Amino acid sequence: MSSRRRVVVTGIGMINPMGWDVQTVWSGLKEGGSGVAPTTLFDATGFPTRIAAEVKNWDVRKAVADGEDHVQRGRHTQFAIAASTQAMNDSGVLDSITDPTRMGVYLGSGEGNQDFGTFSKMMVAALESGEYDPKKFIAAGLELLDPAKELEQEPNMPAAHLAARFNAQGPNFNCLTACAASSQAVGEATEIIRRGEADVMLAGGTHSMIHPFGVTGFNLLTALSESNDQPTKASRPFDAGRNGFVLGEGSAMVILEELEAAKARGATIYGEITGYGTTADAYRITDIPPDGHGGIAAMRMAIADAGLNPTDIGYVNAHGTSTKVNDRVETKACREVFGDNAINTPVSSTKSMMGHLIAAAGVTEMIVCLMAIRHGVLPPTINYENPDPDCDLDYVPNEARQSDIQHALNNSFGFGGQNVTLCLSRFDG
Repeated sequence: MSSRRRVVVTGIGMINPMGWDVQTVWSGLKEGGSGVAPTTLFDATGFPTRIAAEVKNWDVRKAVADGEDHVQRGRHTQFAIAASTQAMNDSGVLDSITDPTRMGVYLGSGEGNQDFGTFSKMMVAALESGEYDPKKFIAAGLELLDPAKELEQEPNMPAAHLAARFNAQGPNFNCLTACAASSQAVGEATEIIRRGEADVMLAGGTHSMIHPFGVTGFNLLTALSESNDQPTKASRPFDAGRNGFVLGEGSAMVILEELEAAKARGATIYGEITGYGTTADAYRITDIPPDGHGGIAAMRMAIADAGLNPTDIGYVNAHGTSTKVNDRVETKACREVFGDNAINTPVSSTKSMMGHLIAAAGVTEMIVCLMAIRHGVLPPTINYENPDPDCDLDYVPNEARQSDIQHALNNSFGFGGQNVTLCLSRFDG
């Protein structure tokens, strides 16, 4: 273990409901702001949930200099291009790349834009005779569908575009392990560098599910909050009155580098990825096992991978979705991992402010951990008003807190029983 290569973060970038760059988002989190508002990306009238955490006033042409070239890309790809450009510019690593096969891309990306207008026209054609006619559906599709747009909606497209954008000819992967996807991408990218298969990895996630199919699916699962009259109050992790998560969207990207190479070029180092744990519940697809064994194992694995003890962890950015079951079981898992010190280990959920970015959530919250370590500030869990006896930890309620921490955990738990925990540590040289 001592001989493995160390991995540090030298560039960060993000696009999410609270802003188009890291500093704007970080300032909003410290102030306890909210990116939740009535849904505007589609007409949500008649849906049980009519609120979302959207990226506000999004226009890729205002986000990157060559934005006009990306107007026809999927929304998820546009977010990824903007966030990765920020991260690359922040790191300055491209100036030092002499062998492009030593730089790769690993994303956790979901599907892109869905063409609901065209799909509706296809269905109208198929039902013209009163009964569904698959031949007419196919004929209408061949006439109306845009092959480029069909290609752009695929989950692997952002990784392909980013490889071409930055001439990253090394390993290129995309994983879609639900809400754990981008944390898993960062963890696996870290392992690639540790093993010596690459020196630099662009890693992160991107997703937008704020569309009729996405909202319908989560409504059917009774996972979304229906507190439409108070959007900014809807996401309330660990609060007794929580009633579901708020769907968000966006992208976050990090530049991972082998430590010695980063030091040699004088890179700014935001922190070190010291631990990675990943497990599967092997339980039910949309239910968490009541004993939280998967989350417990992932946290313990990350702490052990970092060579730390539970008492070394100064902060946990919780998965903290604001659903009844997740928050209760994650609390139980933290109690099991931290034991008698659990009550002294601050835990907060920034989903209370940003909503749930699904595939992009984990890496977004990982960057929050890095900022917390770097600035000595723990972001709050807003809307925490009514204590739940089953959720009895220190959730940094409602106001940010000064705290000098060395190590933080970031939890990401997804449908399907996916569990990923990253351990982030201060780098002092």
